[in-house]
Amino acid sequence: TRVHAADGSLLAEYARERRLFLPISAIPPLVKQAFLSAEDKNFYTHPGVDPEGLARAVMILVRGDRRVQGASTITQQVAKNFLLTNERTFTRKIREMLLSFRIEATYSKDKILELYLNEIYLGLGAYGVASAALQYYGKSVHELTLAEAAYLAALPKAPSKLHPYRDTEAALARRSYVIDRIVDDGFASFEDGEKAKKEPLGVNPRQLSPNSKVAGYFAEDVRRELLERYGEKKLYEGGLSVRTTLDPKMQLLARKVLVDGLVRYDEAQGFRGPMRVI
Repeated sequence: TRVHAADGSLLAEYARERRLFLPISAIPPLVKQAFLSAEDKNFYTHPGVDPEGLARAVMILVRGDRRVQGASTITQQVAKNFLLTNERTFTRKIREMLLSFRIEATYSKDKILELYLNEIYLGLGAYGVASAALQYYGKSVHELTLAEAAYLAALPKAPSKLHPYRDTEAALARRSYVIDRIVDDGFASFEDGEKAKKEPLGVNPRQLSPNSKVAGYFAEDVRRELLERYGEKKLYEGGLSVRTTLDPKMQLLARKVLVDGLVRYDEAQGFRGPMRVI
């Protein structure tokens, strides 16, 4: 749900999952290739299941280990994210593989990739590449550099363990790995890859607008009214578009007048002694 001022500028957003849908034709080749190199380089040639991954699962079964591990194809991840749970069992892995074959028989490769790139969780509350580009870099997917696209493509593996601030070294290492894969797959030159690996993560979390700071109390009052009128589910999952009466320029002036007046009043009272003596 997005709350707008009278002039159309954005005041606030409310959501359980921040997601912006992009058709596959609108996702730039660099971003698509970054995810393919990181997650499933044989995506356009395999039938939904990677033979190497299947062999690995069989070997785990032979050893008697019921906790199936190993990389999944993008189609398998789509099957798991949309239709299955995250439990690591052989039974779930078999279901995942069977569903992958059905998905490949039903949808084109581009449609499967479209589902994946719009569904995948990438940390910081962002689902899908369009939302992640805004959330991490404050820009559209078309503006992402090689280093930025590689970092986003590194995140599906473990977004919580590749946090840009808490786990910077791990994030940089994984990003470098993805850049190397992109270079190996021939979608970037060696020189560009080396240059990208030297760049800092450069994460700059998106700010809604300057108005969101001066109109915080107003936006909160609107949120409460929406909650009362439409309920929690509609507010956080309904994707509402709300136009309010707020004039950002007048709000900024009103806030400045209030703050200046409070400062003048406080200064006029003079020093009133410490709140307490220690």
